[in-house]
Amino acid sequence: MYNFLIVFLGGGLGATLRYAFNVLFLSKFSYWTTFSINILGCLFIGIISVLGFHIALFMSPTAKLLVVTGFLGGFTTLSTFQLEIFFLVKDARYMEAVCYAFLTLIVSFISVSIGVIITEYFIK
Repeated sequence: MYNFLIVFLGGGLGATLRYAFNVLFLSKFSYWTTFSINILGCLFIGIISVLGFHIALFMSPTAKLLVVTGFLGGFTTLSTFQLEIFFLVKDARYMEAVCYAFLTLIVSFISVSIGVIITEYFIK
């Protein structure tokens, strides 16, 4: 039960920060905030995964639940990404939808890679 509460707390904090990004950076609905949040989340999960593998004492299993599963799970969001693509397609903005989907997948992969590579470099 304790682990569920930890994930709940982390998820709430991550979702709240995601909402704050939307309030601060957008006056209306836009997919670029979701894109940026997902890229940041990928960078952080890359860094944290390397630290977790290479430095066993870096994070306890409870801290990993709080930060990775909870916080980053609440901060980043695939469902919003898919909904935004749906609305772009519905509005016949096909090229924008394809570019957004492609950029998100490629840049988030690059972001995870950068997080892993940089962190591994500094750990050695």
